[in-house]
Order: sequence, then structure tokens, then C-alpha cells
Amino acid sequence: MSHAAPAVYTIPTGAGFLDTLAAGLLREAGGDPLALAAMTVLVPNRRAVRGLREALLRAGGGRPLVLPAMRPVGDVDEDALGFDAAVADTALDIAPAVEPTRRVILLSRLIERWRARDAAAGAGLGAGAGAGAVAPAQAVDLARDLAGLIDALHTEGIDADAFRHLVPEAYASHWQVTLRFLDLVTDLWPALLAAEGALDPAARRDRLVRALADAWRAAPPEGPVIAAGSTGTVPATAELLGVVARLPRGRVVLPGFDTAMDRDSWDAIDPQRHPAAALHPQAAMRQLLDRLGVDRAEVRPWPLDPAAEARAGAVAGRVEMLREALRPAETVAAWRRVAPGDRADPLPGLSRVDLPTLRAEAAYIALALREALETPGKTAALVTPDRRLGRMVAAELRRWSVAIDDSAGEPLGATVPGVFLRLLVDAAAGGFRPVALLSLLKHPLAAGGLAPARCRALARALDARVLRGPRPVAGLAGVTRLVERGELDDRTRADWARVAEILAPLEALLARGSVALAELVATHVRVAEALAASDAEPGAERLYAGEAGHVAADALARIGAAADALEPLAGDRYPALFTALIADATVRPRFGRHPRLSVWGPIEARLQQADLMILGGLNEGSWPPDPGHDPWMSRPMRHDLGLPALDRRVGQSAHDFVEAAAAPEVVLTRAEKVDGAPTVPSRWLVRLDAMLGGLPTGDARRRAWLDALDRPAAVAPLDPPRPTPPVAARPPTLSVTQVETWMRDPYALYARKVLDLAPLDALEADPQASDRGVFMHAGLEAYFAGVGPDWPDDAAEGLIAAGWRALDAQGLADRPAVVQFWWPRYCQVARWIDAEERRRRATGHAPLVIERMVAREVLPGFTLKAKADRVDRLADGRLAIIDYKTGMPPTDPQLAAGFAPQLPLEGWLAQLGAFGGVDEVGELAFWHVRGGDPAVAVKTVKKPDERIAQAREGLAQLVAAFRDPATPYLSQPRPDRARGHDYDHLARVKEWQDRLDGQEDAP
Repeated sequence: MSHAAPAVYTIPTGAGFLDTLAAGLLREAGGDPLALAAMTVLVPNRRAVRGLREALLRAGGGRPLVLPAMRPVGDVDEDALGFDAAVADTALDIAPAVEPTRRVILLSRLIERWRARDAAAGAGLGAGAGAGAVAPAQAVDLARDLAGLIDALHTEGIDADAFRHLVPEAYASHWQVTLRFLDLVTDLWPALLAAEGALDPAARRDRLVRALADAWRAAPPEGPVIAAGSTGTVPATAELLGVVARLPRGRVVLPGFDTAMDRDSWDAIDPQRHPAAALHPQAAMRQLLDRLGVDRAEVRPWPLDPAAEARAGAVAGRVEMLREALRPAETVAAWRRVAPGDRADPLPGLSRVDLPTLRAEAAYIALALREALETPGKTAALVTPDRRLGRMVAAELRRWSVAIDDSAGEPLGATVPGVFLRLLVDAAAGGFRPVALLSLLKHPLAAGGLAPARCRALARALDARVLRGPRPVAGLAGVTRLVERGELDDRTRADWARVAEILAPLEALLARGSVALAELVATHVRVAEALAASDAEPGAERLYAGEAGHVAADALARIGAAADALEPLAGDRYPALFTALIADATVRPRFGRHPRLSVWGPIEARLQQADLMILGGLNEGSWPPDPGHDPWMSRPMRHDLGLPALDRRVGQSAHDFVEAAAAPEVVLTRAEKVDGAPTVPSRWLVRLDAMLGGLPTGDARRRAWLDALDRPAAVAPLDPPRPTPPVAARPPTLSVTQVETWMRDPYALYARKVLDLAPLDALEADPQASDRGVFMHAGLEAYFAGVGPDWPDDAAEGLIAAGWRALDAQGLADRPAVVQFWWPRYCQVARWIDAEERRRRATGHAPLVIERMVAREVLPGFTLKAKADRVDRLADGRLAIIDYKTGMPPTDPQLAAGFAPQLPLEGWLAQLGAFGGVDEVGELAFWHVRGGDPAVAVKTVKKPDERIAQAREGLAQLVAAFRDPATPYLSQPRPDRARGHDYDHLARVKEWQDRLDGQEDAP
């Protein structure tokens, strides 16, 4: 009860596979709804089922139809195949497939155990596995690769015992270790599966497919059976296709089989004769025909309706040119037969666009897709294996409020609940460092039992008034200590206490050295739900809302259910393990996507067609994909074992490229650089260029739109700011350090003193000289304030103790970076000052003033103030004014030019009697406090009287100039003298500095 010859058909490239198939099925049914319903159609995957359903509705003009039974043979299960009674009985005897998350965890446990034993023996496990004990997250990644290898063995029908027949001595030593591990898997993995009462998914799929094939051999279905779109790369599927092709009413329909290929090329893609045959677009179908025992001359054309004939005819020349361009290497000499005049004719509707960056490529594609919507009824699709490019295009389209259907979906880890769950464990494992903590509290799901707006206010308060500056002591306790010392109100402190109480259990658990995964997951979930809870909604309702929330809940449940399969692990390993375990979870929105725009992977595009097809990411390593490497098997090992070469994916990608490139309008795009690195064009683009001498370069309008997309219509040259506040708003009192800022960058003084804008320290800032200076000044001031005329014998110890009290009082003792970097240096400085103080007192020097703030009206209506670090009375009665510098002291040219007036102005104040009534200055000196060798470097100012007079005159001119209401506070009037300031961004310096480079505009 079978065909005399297998019934194998093909739908030509360019006809639109699913639309042509649907039209043929409806034509065959002849308007009889029961005839259509009696058909069974096997397609490669569930996406193809949805596509065929939509194609049938289009072909039927939207009228109600009783659809045929459509079954995906790639995503096979009992429901999908629609087993008859005989197959159902067989299916009940087949164990279920092991749950994917549980399988990965079980395999990772095997890897960890072997790796620990292997490391103890001094060997290494597998290529790329690293050295030493493997981390749980790395074990999960390796387990996924190992699961792929196991599935490949099942798919190709290779017994795992075949590992034992490989000769280890024929391979490098690290592959020999891998073979020993795989031998262990051969023994232990089947036993583990048996204990689970389960099978590997590929093994179960193959058994079900073969059960269906056996059932149809024994009792062919009464209705028509059509297997469409599959290329039979899975042997079990190829066996089923062979059965279908020989059923009395069975047919196999191939996608884009090339019936016009010349004989030499057909022979060149024979895998038995040419190892590189798998790289050709038709290689998989040649292999299928060989398995079916069908000569290519026996492949029949599927009957085409007029619309399909028109579609195929419109691109026939292009398809022919693609066939020529992708010839096997052995026959490329035939390119010489393509006449120059023939090379341009087949290319209408095909263009190529090279963009400078991946972002530019995404923006160009988004523009082309958006333009397609201007034509009523026009459909458009981006086809790319680069999921990053797909996400970027979707993001670009959101500027026009267009949501696009991406067949790959979105990784759970990139969704709102996924990011929240990852932020939580990362922050807890990292000791709630400021950046991680604020990222968590500013997440839209974070509430901590408060109103969400209140939680955001707490985050802003911690950001602005608590966590700025060097990183605090790790953990919630360190943050709490800063909160208690910070300038916060009682309500904010109470809010933090509530949030800290929620977070504490997870922090404590992750700090443990050995924890069961089940306990980690349960605590993670409990804390996440508590932190997500608001004052109006339970945490579970907020965390698991929407499609992404449902996927997150399912992923957490799967991990929790499989957690008993993993041995206890160190708590700090959990964040990376959690990220690895959710890596395969994908969110696919079901509603709210545009009906005429899509993002397809190459496999989806093989069977579907849009009016505009944009083939994006056409670079080597992206499309075609990098074959990569198998961490468990070398290429010779795969060959000896009977596994297909990794390069087979390239041939499948080539077939998908040809099918997608045969749409009515096609744009080929690539980025010349990705992440700053140059890229290599796809080999198919290189071949087309070599044969045709280049491709049309796309629509110039789109390039113009792209250039103008984020550029304003007109940009007026920006001039430097020239604020002229009223004289009454200008500061009448300044410190000597602010006078220096006034001279170098008046705008910075304006922002600080007139606008009252104070800069925030960076989060987790590296230790700065200012941090060192703060506590050094405070420690020295505190000690000298309690010292009498006699210098104590234990002064060094006293200085050190005073410094630590100052460090603690200012909250810097909670900043590990400050303590580790600067405290040892302070101790060295304290010992130097002790020795220097003894020397100075022995030569008649006596401290007169230590850290004293003084102020004098030095000019009518203008007061100058200063806090002198130290003023000594010299042996001759004159004063020595000393300034501690934790940063670099000014140079002699800077002092001579008047751009470092701080110490000379203190000298002027001394001449006015501000320090003990003595008005004669004998020495100005900088003590460069650095804590090295020497701990303090002394720099004495030359010609102190001249410098004081110069500073006095300069300040008088400055005050007089700024009493004129027309005098502006310019930003960096002398760029060569300017220093980087916290207000440069406010003055938008980078927008005008280059244009005015070299110009001076100072009062």
C-alpha cells in the first residue's frame, strides 16, 4: 500500500513557500471543508504551524475554514503528532523527557564531581574547561554543551558506547582526559536518567517519530499526508519523510530545491566525495534525497497558482544569479560564462547597504521597516540570526510607537522581573555596594512594603546624602552605620531599616560557605517578593505580573523543583549560577505586536515571505554563524564517532539566505564595525561582489533620513556662558582658595556662590587627595589644640591616635579604601611631624596658630577669610605661614604669575595683624604631605614679600572688575590656566571650547 515511486515535490525559491502550499491545499480540497480537514500536514516547527494557519486564512480570503491537522515534527510530543490509537499505546510506554533545567543541573553535578577528582589528580577536563575546580555557573554552561552532545548522539543514532571504541592515544592529552570523562557519562548518565524515570528529549523525540513512521507503514492514513518544509537533517525525521513519500496519498514538499543545478555542481556537493560539500545551500536536501533513494530528476514541481508563478517569475533572474554566486568551489570557473550584460538584469529589487556601526545598521533597518508601513497592506521583515541586532531594531522602532514581533523573544534576564531578580542576588553577594544597592532600590519593582514613590525617595536620599564618596564597609551594617550618621530625617531612617530587614536574610545566606540550592532559591524568592511588595499590592502580584512575570515564576519553579539534584554550594556562587540557569528562559509576547512587521530567524524565513525582506547582520561569524568549537569533542573525534561536522550549519544558513533573498524587495545590510572592532563581510556578499562587480547600494533617501534622524534641523553655534548677576548677588566674602578659583574659572565660583550648587562625590569613588586632606588636617588640629608649650615625648603616638579619631568622626573609618590607602601614610606623616617639631622648637621656632579661621575686610565692602593650617613665630620674631598640601604644591611660575594666590593672601592677612598681632612675614612654605619618602616635602616660596604684594594688587583689581555689573563670570577665560572643574558640564565647555581654542576673554 505505497507509491511505486516516492512522491517528492518542491516549491521554487521566490514563490513564497507557505502561501503556495496553502493555495495548493485549498485547490486540492476543491471547496470541500471536510476534504481539507481530512488532510494531515507535517511542518518543521510550531512557528511554521502558525505561519501555515495564517497562510490558509489568507488564501481562503478570510472566510471560516476547517483547517487540516498541522503537526510540528521538530517540536514533537503526543499532542503535536496527534497519534492514532496504535501510536498512543506505544507512546504511553515511552518514558517522559527529563525536564530541561533538571537535566542541566544533573549534568553539571557530574561535571563538578569529575572536575574536582580530575583536578586533584593534576589533569584537565576538556578543551576550554579551565583548570582547577569548576564553578557551578561554569558547570551549568558546560552541562548545556554536554546536553547538546548527548542529543546529537541520539539524533544521529550513535550509541554512547561508541566512545569506548575511540582510541585515546590518537588524540592530544587533554582530549584523552575528555574521553575518560565521557566514558564516565556513558556509565552514570543512563543510570541517573533511569532513576529519574525519564529520557533525553532527543531520544524521546526520535522514538515518537519512529513510532509514528512504523504505525503509518503498517496502516497508512486514509486522508492525504503532506510533509512540507523539512530538509530531513534529523535521521528520524528523514525516516518519517521516507514513509510519507511512499504513502498512497503522501507527499514530501521541499523548500527551494534547485532543479536547475548543473550536473558538475550536483556531483560536487556529494558528501561522500567532497568534504566541503556541507557548505552548499543544497547539501542538506541532496543528503535527504540520498536517504530516500530518490533521484533529483524524480523531484516534481508543486502546482503553482498564478500568484505564485508571478512571484517566482519576478525573481527568477535573481535566483539564477544567487545559484551562480554560491556554486561549489570546484565549479566557480563557470562564472566566466556569465556575460557582463547579464549581471545587472537579475538584480532589480536587491540592494546592499554597509553601515559604519551596529547601531547605525539597526537605525537604518528600523527606518526601512517604518517606511514600509506607509504603503497600505505592505509587509516587511528583518531576517537575522543576530538576536542583538533584532533587539536594537525593536528598540529603534519604539520611537514611532511601533512594537515588532520578534520570533526569538526576549531573554528573561533582560526583562523587568529578570533584571530585578538578578540585581537582588548580585547586590547581596557583593555586600550591597553603593552602585548595586541603588540600582536595586531604583528598580521599578522595588518597594519594600512602601509606596513605590517612597522607595524611590529613599534611594535618592541614600544616593545624595549617604553613599557618595569612597565605598563603605561591605554589608548592610556598613550602610546602616552611614545612614545613622547621615543627614536624614527619622522617616527616611525608618524606611531604610525596613528595607534592610527585608534584605538581611539573603545577605546572611549568601555569606555561608555551604548552602543547599533549594534553600538559596526559596530565600531568594521570599526576599524578592517581600522587596517587591508595596503598601497596596502583595509582592507576588507585582513580581509575576505580565508575560515576563509568568516566565519568571515558571523559571523559579523549575529551578526550585530541580534544586535537590545539585550538591550544596558556597553562597557567593549562587548569583552566577542563577544567571546561568535562567539563560534559556525566553519571553515571547503574544499580543500587542504590529501585524505587518516581524523579526525572523533564518529558519522562520525559510518558509515565510514578506514584501520587504531585510537580511541583517551579514558578517562572517554572524551570518553564516561561526561554527564554533565543541568543548567535548575535537573535529577528528566527531568524525570518527560519526557525528556531523560543525560546518553543516553553514550550508543550512546558505540555504536560508537564498530563500530569504528571493523576496520581491530585498535589502542586504551589515555593520563595518561591531563594538569598535572591524568586521568581515559575509562570504555570500564577497561571492556576489566577485561575480557581479558589486551590488546596488540601496536607497539614498534612507541614508539621508538616517543622517538626519537624531540631528536637529539647525544648530546655532554655542557661545560660552556670560552670566552677569546683580552686584548685590555677588559674594562679598571669599576664602583665599575661592579667590584662586575666581581667577582661574569665574564661572565655577558663580555656580558655587551665586547659584549655590554643590557637586556630589562619585559613588564608590577611588580615594582622593581631598579625603586624605580632610582627616589629616582634622587630626593635626585636634592634637595641637591640646599641646602646651612643651612637646610631649609620646607626640607621635598622640598624633596617630588623634588622626584615627578624626578619621572615625568623619565617617572615613568606614571607607576601606581610605583606610587602606591613606592611613599608613598618615602614620608616616605623624612621625615626621614629631621629629620636625622637635627640630623647629630646638631652633627657636614656636607654633603660634594651628588651623585658625581668620577674616578681615581687606578692601571696602570685601572680606577675605582664610583658615591657616599653621603659623609659627620664628626666632627673629617674624611669622612663618605654612600650608599643608596633600596634593601637588604650586610651581614657582604659577606663583609668579599670580595663579596660586592662597598662601600669599594669607601672608597679606598676617600683615594686617590677623595672626596674633604680628604683622611681619618672614617665610611662606608648603608642606607637601604625602606619606612617602620623605613623608613630607617642604617647598619654600621665593621672595615672599613680593608675592604678597602681587597677590594684594591682583585681588584689588579682581574685586574692582567684578563690582561692575557688566563684568561676566566667564568659564575658563584662560584655558591654559584652567583646571577641570565640577561645573564644566554646566558651562557646556566641550561644546564651545574647540571653536574658541586659543582665544582669551578675561576681565
